[in-house]
Amino acid sequence: MIVWSIEAALSSGCFDRVIVSTDDPQIATISKKNGAEAPFVRPPELSCDHTPTAPVIAHAVNWIESEGAVVDKVCCIYPTAPFVRAEDIRTGLELITQGLWKYVFTAATYSYPIFRSFKLSKSGGIKMFFPECFSTRSQDLPEAWHDAGQFYWGLAASWKDGLRIFDAYSTVISLPRWLVQDIDTPEDWERAEMMAKVLLKG
Repeated sequence: MIVWSIEAALSSGCFDRVIVSTDDPQIATISKKNGAEAPFVRPPELSCDHTPTAPVIAHAVNWIESEGAVVDKVCCIYPTAPFVRAEDIRTGLELITQGLWKYVFTAATYSYPIFRSFKLSKSGGIKMFFPECFSTRSQDLPEAWHDAGQFYWGLAASWKDGLRIFDAYSTVISLPRWLVQDIDTPEDWERAEMMAKVLLKG
């Protein structure tokens, strides 16, 4: 899967360097064979399943700067984003270059209003997250967005300072819902395979 993200990065024409941060020798080898660099081994404290994105990117920025390079903007592209497109990466670069934003990332709207969502109790009953919205028509509720889980453009200083991505100094590239599928579970993978038959044919 990581090859798709590497190819999208390379074909976008946005980057001086495409670097993969990993602690896995196999991933490093695959990345190098497909045109990316893997010049360092990610440290163990940044390699667990619960490590946030920002410290990983900050580590990469610090490593590059320690080699004498000047880093202005950095784009984190997830390896589990099979439908990331080079044109969207280019749009992100255009937006962050305007100087108005600290982060730019892909997002899509929820297909159904989150304000009418509910959870199930252990007994099987339901409890609304927003009970005050029960009588409000779905079309009258605010539109809600979610992170598409594809990539995040950020100023190098923003990554190094650990600024939160979801804040007023960030903006998004709007994607259609049919182009968004993160891979976290076996069900996600199955859905992505079905989407790929349509989106990636030919």
